[in-house]
Amino acid sequence: MTERQAPFILFQIADTTYAVHSEAVQQMEMVEHITPVPNAPPFVEGVVLSRGQVIPAINLRTRFGLEKKPYDLRTRLIVVRSGERTVGLIVDSAREFLAIPPEAIQPPPDTASGMSERYLEGIAILDKRLILILNVDAVLSIAPSEELHLAEAIAEVKDALLAEENPPA
Repeated sequence: MTERQAPFILFQIADTTYAVHSEAVQQMEMVEHITPVPNAPPFVEGVVLSRGQVIPAINLRTRFGLEKKPYDLRTRLIVVRSGERTVGLIVDSAREFLAIPPEAIQPPPDTASGMSERYLEGIAILDKRLILILNVDAVLSIAPSEELHLAEAIAEVKDALLAEENPPA
């Protein structure tokens, strides 16, 4: 008996195809206004207001140690949920939904080192196409001290954003 194919959302960063499990994705949208958060880790671009919810926006290019590039019409915000956290992942482009059979997924190679090994759940090979499957929990993890500081900064920005939306009468 074969296992069921798992559905994934595919996206690109620097000409590399990545995937996240579709059940972790809440929505995908264009990147619009990002409000910077003071003293946030370098990979946190700021916060965005998405469907009435203020969420942190993480630039995956920066998170992976790649050079930042200006946003364009293809840039997307993939809103994911991991545990109790909802976060937006900023990617170069995203437009594909794909079911990947379990037998096409291999564990990351032992030669992968450092960050890449930590962030990868597996590697899928489909029709000579290489797809890196992300471990969303690992990508979203930050040091406890940074997390507390970031949570406080986001709360301040959230209060300010909500005050702008609902000015006192």
